[in-house]
Parts: sequence; structure tokens; C-alpha cells
Amino acid sequence: MALTSTRPTSNRATHRPPTQSPGASPLRRDQHRTAALLIAPFFLLFAVVMVAPIAYALWMSLFQERSSGLGFGGAERVFSGFDNYANALADDGFRSSFAHIALYCALYIPVMIGGSLALALLVDSALARAKRFFQLALFLPHAIPGLIASIIWIYLYTPGLSPVLDWIGALGGSWDFYRDDHVLASMVNLCAWQWTGYNMVIFYAALQAVPREVIEAAVVDGAGALRTALRIKVPMIASAVVMTVLFTCVGAIQIFTEPKLLNQRGAPSIDTEWSPTLFIWKAGFVQHDYGLAAAASLMLALLGIALSYLVTRLGNRWKAATS
Repeated sequence: MALTSTRPTSNRATHRPPTQSPGASPLRRDQHRTAALLIAPFFLLFAVVMVAPIAYALWMSLFQERSSGLGFGGAERVFSGFDNYANALADDGFRSSFAHIALYCALYIPVMIGGSLALALLVDSALARAKRFFQLALFLPHAIPGLIASIIWIYLYTPGLSPVLDWIGALGGSWDFYRDDHVLASMVNLCAWQWTGYNMVIFYAALQAVPREVIEAAVVDGAGALRTALRIKVPMIASAVVMTVLFTCVGAIQIFTEPKLLNQRGAPSIDTEWSPTLFIWKAGFVQHDYGLAAAASLMLALLGIALSYLVTRLGNRWKAATS
């Protein structure tokens, strides 16, 4: 009798993933519906306050108001294509406003960013005491509305009213904040006073995220406080520096309140078209040329976009070089 041996078959079943139905599951559809419901208010507000005004400005920039007949029939809006853009670029005041703002940025941005970074490093240093007090004291100027801050400084710049000028006179000196070669520094001082503390808080918050062991290792290797700040701390907060420079550049090209008040106080070199925003305000609300104002506004917006792109590219290169 022949004995046949049988080998036990494997009881392990092959694991197969559950088959997916062609349509999404009810749970996933509910998740998508909930997510869409939550983000819908943002896109609605974005469309209302951003997309719609830009589209309306673009539409206005393509039209001009011209008098009909002999001028007795009022004005009519006619399609002019890119004439408003050409008129803005041909205007000497509009072109010179960009030169003014470039000079202002060249002085303001290094002063404000450098001052904010220096203050943040000082407050973050091991020798600093009462850190929270200095954070609050340096941030308080930003809590004052920009218009109120400008009026305060205009008061401090005005002869006969300013105690600062009285103190300078008591020391035997003299200073005119509105003089042609002083007024730009006066404007930079006004803006830097308001924004330095705000950016200092951003830098200080970024410095708190720097690993303490990295700083301790640098100290053990013999690096001094200044070298540690410049070679260790600043490169490690490069993202915060780039972000702050980006916001500062975009904000600087939109300056309006400060030159407007200096112009009203009689500063000789600050005219009603000193900055692009002043030119836009004059075209729209004084000359009532809304097509020209819209075209100038869109060109200023394009400059802001180009400046943002340039700062971001240069910042990324700096971060890559320091990493």
C-alpha cells in the first residue's frame, strides 16, 4: 500500500485593499463640503475688496471724460485705450515722483531695518535687563495712528512751537526741518519712529526661535557677542528679515500722509506730486481725472509686484548663501 504524503496548504490569505467605489464616499464628500463652506467667506471677501476694485480700476483706466459739442452738453465717457497710461508716463510730475520715492527708500529702508535689527539684537542679548519693558516701550509708537504721529512730529518740526528747536537754539545751534536738504531726513525720521519698534518685535520673536545650544556652542568656540550676533543670529532669522524688507518696500512706495502734511506746512521741495500716491490723489480728487488716476494706480501696483518679486529673489539667494 503506497502512502502518499500531503503538504499542508498555507492558510494565509492574500490581503487585498478594499475596492474603491467610482464615486467619493459620503464622509469624504462631507469633508469637502465643510472645507468649502469654511473657506468660502475668505474668497468672497477677497473678491469684494481686492478683485472687484482692481477690475473696476482697470476698466476706468481705459476711458476718458471729454466734453461734448461746444461744452454745453456736459462731458461724456469715451473709450481711450491706453491713452491714460501714456499720459501718466509723459507727465513730468509722475516720473519725478518715482525718483523721489527711490531716494526716500534708499535712505529709509536701511535706517529702519538696521535700527530694528540692532534693537532686537540688543534686547535679545544676555546683558539686556527688563526685556519686556523695552519691547513695550519700543512698540508703543506704532500703536499711535499714523496721522496722529505725523501731526505730533509736524508740531515738533515747526519753529516757534517746537521745544526741540528751542533746545537746539539754547545750545547755540540752528536747524530747519523743512529746508530742502533736511526735509527728506525729517520724513525718514517720522516714518522710522513709528515702524522701528514694530519690526523690532518681529525680529525679536524670530530670535527667540534660535536654538540656544547653537549660541552656546559659538560662545564656547570663542565667538564674541558681536560676532555671534552677525554670524549666527542674523543668518538664522533670514526669513524674518526678508519678509520685513519686503513689507517695508511695498509700504514705502505708498507713502502719502507724511509728504502731504509736510507740503501743507510749506516745505518748499515737497509739492503736490512729490510721491506717486500724491499724484494719484491730485489726479483723482483735485482734477477729477479718474481714468488717469486709475492708470497711475495700476502702474504703482505693478511696481509693487515687481519690487516684491525682486526682494524675494534676492532674499532667497541670501538665505541660500547663509544656510
